Amino acid sequence: MKKFPKKLAKKLSGREEKGVLRQLPLQINSIDFSSNDYLGFAKSQEIFELSHEYLVSENLMSNGATGSRLISGNNKLYELIESQIAKRHQSESALLFNSGYDANIGFFSSVPQRGDIILFDELIHASIRDGIKMSAAKSYKFYHNDVAHLEELLRRNGKVKEENTIYVVTESVFSMDGDSPDLGVLSEIVSKHEAFLVVDEAHALGVLGNNYLGLSDDKSVFATIITFGKAMGSHGAAVLCSDKLKEYLINFARSFIYTTGLPPHSLATIAMSYQLLEKSEESKRLQENIQFFKKELKRLDLTEKFINSNSAIHCCIISGNKEVKKVTDQLQKEGFDVKPILSPTVPENQERIRFCLHSYNSYQEITQVLELLSTFVNQ
Repeated sequence: MKKFPKKLAKKLSGREEKGVLRQLPLQINSIDFSSNDYLGFAKSQEIFELSHEYLVSENLMSNGATGSRLISGNNKLYELIESQIAKRHQSESALLFNSGYDANIGFFSSVPQRGDIILFDELIHASIRDGIKMSAAKSYKFYHNDVAHLEELLRRNGKVKEENTIYVVTESVFSMDGDSPDLGVLSEIVSKHEAFLVVDEAHALGVLGNNYLGLSDDKSVFATIITFGKAMGSHGAAVLCSDKLKEYLINFARSFIYTTGLPPHSLATIAMSYQLLEKSEESKRLQENIQFFKKELKRLDLTEKFINSNSAIHCCIISGNKEVKKVTDQLQKEGFDVKPILSPTVPENQERIRFCLHSYNSYQEITQVLELLSTFVNQ
C-alpha cells in the first residue's frame, strides 16, 4: 500500500469507530423505497428509445459534447431544450448545468457579492452550503421553515439593501425531511423587505405543483434551481431565471464556464422526460401512493414517528446510528430497499429511515413495509 497521510487516516478511522464510514453499495434486487426515481423514468424503455430517435432525427449522433459550451460544446440541442424548459415553467430563461450540485455551486459562488447577505434555511442542501461558502457575501441561517425568524433577520439586516442585496434561500421540498415551506407567505415577506428569493425544486419537479412542475411561482422568485436526476430520471440541472441573470451566469458561474458540456444523449433524455411527464399518469399514481402511505401510518399508529410530509419523501425518526441501522437491516433482510440516514448527515438524535415513494410501488408493498416497521420499532 502506498504511503497515506496520517491526518487523513485518522479521520477515516474516526468514522469507522463511530460506525458511520461511508461505502458504495451495490444495487440489490429488492423492493425500491430508497431511490429518487419517483416516477420510474430512469428505467423507462420508452424514454430511452425516444431519446435515441430524437438524436437521429436531429442528426446529433455523437457521444460527447467535445468541450465546454463556451468553446465547442454548445450544440443546437442545448438552446432548443433550454427554450422548451423556460416555456414549460413560464420562465423568461433557463440555463442548463451538468448537475444540481454544479448549478448550486455556480449560482451561489458567483451571484451574491461582497457586502451582500444570504439568509438560508438551516436545513438547506449541502450543495447550496458549499456554494455559499465560496461566496464573498455574509450568510446567516434561519430556523427551519420559520418565517418569523426569517423576518426578524430581514429587519435586522434591513440597512444592507440600501447599497447591497439580500438573498433568501430555501427548498420547496427538503431532501432529508420531505417537508415544505409555505412559499406563498415566504415570497410575500421577501418581497416586502425588497430581498431576492431563490428556491431549489430538486425534489418537487415531477411530483408536486401545477402540472407537476414544482411549487414555486416564477413571478415572485429571482431564481429557481431544478434538477433532472430525480423524478425526471435523467441527469443535469437548470437555473430558471431572467435573460439578464442567464447572461450573468454564462459569464461568471465557474462550474458552468470550466466544464465539458452534457453529452447529447443526456439533453435528449431531458427533453423526452418532459414529453412523457405531460402525457403519463405516473405523477398521479405517485400522489395516490403518498396518500395511501399516510393513511397506513395513521392505521398503524406510526404518524408521530414520522416528519409530516406531502412529498415523496417520508422519514421515520429513530434516534441513534446503531438503532436506526438495526431497524434498517431488519427491513432489508425482508426484501425492502430502505436506507438509514445517519449523523453527521443529520444532527445526532435525529437519525432516521428515509422512505422514498414511487409511482410503481404497490399498495401491498407499502402496507408490508410499514407493518414490518411497526413491529421492529416497537420491539
